[in-house]
Amino acid sequence: PARPSFLRRAANVFALGIVFTTLGIAMTAAPAVQSANELLSPPTDAETLEQFVPETDHQREVDNYINTHPLTQTLRAKSEFSESRPHLKIPAAYRGYNLTGGTLLGPGRIVVPPLIFAERAGKSLVSLLYLGDELCGHPGIVHGGLLATILDEGLGRCCFAALPQKIGLTANLNVNYRAPAPAGSYVVLKAATTRVEGRKAWVEGRLETLVAEGETPTVLAEATALFVMPKHAAVSASLRDTP
Repeated sequence: PARPSFLRRAANVFALGIVFTTLGIAMTAAPAVQSANELLSPPTDAETLEQFVPETDHQREVDNYINTHPLTQTLRAKSEFSESRPHLKIPAAYRGYNLTGGTLLGPGRIVVPPLIFAERAGKSLVSLLYLGDELCGHPGIVHGGLLATILDEGLGRCCFAALPQKIGLTANLNVNYRAPAPAGSYVVLKAATTRVEGRKAWVEGRLETLVAEGETPTVLAEATALFVMPKHAAVSASLRDTP
């Protein structure tokens, strides 16, 4: 048979190039598309409670203690509180870039994802967690900067539901340290929104040891904070919700 012309052969090569390039782009983009879908459609609060599966005996021990603690049982019985592990709403591909949801989460650090109870309308929040022995400043003492980070995030998460677009940035955070936080200990953050005015929300809270029923907890740190909803948040929300 006659050999295809040069133009025909060039066209075939060009067509194959387009096909393989398209396949390559699609394969490369697939993880990004999946992550974007996870951001736009995160798991529900109930689903986050099923996502964490302890991998070590220590994680199982910590998870069981938190899940069966009397404070947990009391909060579960209150209909005005919702229970979740919100850090697990972050897509797995992005957790490595998130401080409290990835970098600080795991064995020796924040051993299991914090269990959080949020009261409706951003009124209050309770977060139960365990601080491992790799989070120290001085030997055996949890770094004070970590306590400030936990307070900053917890107080912010407390008030977001009270803001018009459910988001805010830290404008001010004041922390008073009351006692050293021992590494390898259970702690609980308790926060309450004290005032909301337009785009601003004021919150106060404290970190204390999570002790057995009947024991007196030790207050580790107390904080007050002001969070401000960004001016562009309403515009971003309208663009996001546009079909």
